[in-house]
Amino acid sequence: MAALPALPKRFHGPSVWVLYALGFCPAISAFYLGATGQLPGNAVKEFEHFLGLWALRFLVATLTITPIRDLFGINWLRYRRALGLLAFYYVLMHFLAYMVLDQTLRIQPIIADIARRPFITIGMAALVMLLPLAATSNNWSIRRFGQRWNKLHRLVYVIAAAGALHFAMAVKVVGPEQMLYLSLVAVLLAWRAVRTRLLRWRRRQAVPARPAMEKAAG
Repeated sequence: MAALPALPKRFHGPSVWVLYALGFCPAISAFYLGATGQLPGNAVKEFEHFLGLWALRFLVATLTITPIRDLFGINWLRYRRALGLLAFYYVLMHFLAYMVLDQTLRIQPIIADIARRPFITIGMAALVMLLPLAATSNNWSIRRFGQRWNKLHRLVYVIAAAGALHFAMAVKVVGPEQMLYLSLVAVLLAWRAVRTRLLRWRRRQAVPARPAMEKAAG
């Protein structure tokens, strides 16, 4: 497989900010369409659903960074933090749209919804779990917490599973779109489970090949 051309190092930082700028474009576009009456059906529900869907997309994108590096040698780790934070911002906007636009800040109905509707309970749990991850997505926290930081940020797998489940349970009939995201998250969780063993096997396969190549060259 031909390797992708490497981005010059001087563009690494700016490219992350470009990702942030592009990442907020869907939310800005949807807000504009809703504000100008161009969203179909119930505009508030459509806007709320749109934000939640993009949150799930960014969660899935965050989890694909490591498998892409492991399987194809493409290192996009510099974008993982931005993708994770974009997922958090979209989850937060999704929740605020529900609280402010849908429920108009009526606290009692919101609490009742969280308590009696399982998909909202799961979504709220995902938001709560995302809070410490977003708060520690900085270099200072990585240095301060060390290995504990890695353990904490493994919660992203639980959050992605909760997000996919929330998305599927929010509809009356689970369709192809819901199945797609459930399947993607399931594959990414399975990769996490077998990753160490598979990479160890690949390294063992590569070791005998090296002496053989050196011998042939001699």
